[in-house]
Amino acid sequence: MTLPAPFTHALRQLLGPENVADAPETLVCYSLDAMNEPAPEGPELVVFPPDEAAVAGVMALCQRFRIPVTPRGAGVGMTGGCVPACGGIVMAMTRLNRILEIDSDNLVAVVEPGVVTQHLQDAVKPLGLFYPPDPASANTSTLGGNVAECAGGLSAVKYGVTKHYVLGARFVLPDGTLCAAGGKMVKNVVGYDLLGLLVGSEGTLAVITQLTLKLLPLPEVRRTLLVAFASVEEAGAAVAGIIRARIVPTALELMDRPSIRAVEDVLHYGIPTDAEALLLVEIDGKPGDVEADFLRLLEQVKARGGHIALEAADAAQRERIWEFRRTISPAITRLKSLKINEDIVVPRSEMPRILRRIEEIAARFQVAVVCYGHAGDGNLHVNLLAERQDRDEVKRALDAVEEIFKASVALGGAISGEHGIGLAKKRYIRYNLSPEVLALTRRIKQAFDPAGILNPGKIFPDEP
Repeated sequence: MTLPAPFTHALRQLLGPENVADAPETLVCYSLDAMNEPAPEGPELVVFPPDEAAVAGVMALCQRFRIPVTPRGAGVGMTGGCVPACGGIVMAMTRLNRILEIDSDNLVAVVEPGVVTQHLQDAVKPLGLFYPPDPASANTSTLGGNVAECAGGLSAVKYGVTKHYVLGARFVLPDGTLCAAGGKMVKNVVGYDLLGLLVGSEGTLAVITQLTLKLLPLPEVRRTLLVAFASVEEAGAAVAGIIRARIVPTALELMDRPSIRAVEDVLHYGIPTDAEALLLVEIDGKPGDVEADFLRLLEQVKARGGHIALEAADAAQRERIWEFRRTISPAITRLKSLKINEDIVVPRSEMPRILRRIEEIAARFQVAVVCYGHAGDGNLHVNLLAERQDRDEVKRALDAVEEIFKASVALGGAISGEHGIGLAKKRYIRYNLSPEVLALTRRIKQAFDPAGILNPGKIFPDEP
């Protein structure tokens, strides 16, 4: 579409020329996310609202002219959620990046959506507090983007995901109306749970301009270790055994041999590459509780043939272990020119079975697969690798994706645990949502956005 001249003139007057970009290189950058697939129709303008009033003004203007708006954080999503599917404008929220308040009395932080996740974590740590959601992209992802996708992270097995930490929000509807829900209260059952609707809505219902987030006291001690196994299935069985034994680690991360080797080739940390799988395990809490859980955990690990490959002796070594885990996704991009990154989730007890099914599917379609992820909460990142120029290999990889989705659903799971639906998965959403639920979801979308201007083309399988 071509933006009407009166619209672009009004937009520049509203925001000032410094907050509106139309350079070709900027438009290209804002037509992609970490999935690295170009937008079906790139943006015609990128705007950078400096405050909440500007967001409301942009939305009202876009509603008046029926211009599609794609909200965007840092652009590190994996499913095309922030990629403009229908042209129009991209609204980048990165200039609303202030930490407005850290309230130690109520254990909350009030932030703007463009705050980088790690910046909040760094700000609250000296106060003896922490913000638990910690996606691997914490150094770059923004809190608004995390809320839009309901980001999980490395500590979700014990501490939960983003939706468990959003206590309040201010948000702008597609017509420019400013609303607020929740606040600093821990309990609040007044009216419908609008926060629950907004978290994970992928920017299709409203534009968040402020967040009130729950904080927790820092744990007293941590133990962090890598456990090696002779097979991925044994590692999966250990995960199920640990949970069955009522041990709840802070984190329980799985890495298969290809992912281990890919990262070691980059970092050269001396991590053992002869293991078929590693579990990164972290336990935190009070000293006595941590020691007791550690001993019980070792029993479960040894019963499945595992052994400790490395335990962090200090904070620096702990950080190196975590850096090893966070480097997996970028490291495996070096293996082939196309990486299809999926994040299925199954009940934790089904971890051994889904790992076996993934191996069978990879062999049947003759496609390279790298598995890692949050095994402690049943959320696996399954990466299918292919060469872009090899059409047959790409087709086999995409066919394998669909079979892996079917396998996860058959085991009581879902096609996404934290990456969302966006563009990449909307064709598969019917595997999890019935026609009745999809119809209800669409009615919710229409109630918030009757003109259909906010992040159109996402989630629903029959939208172009």
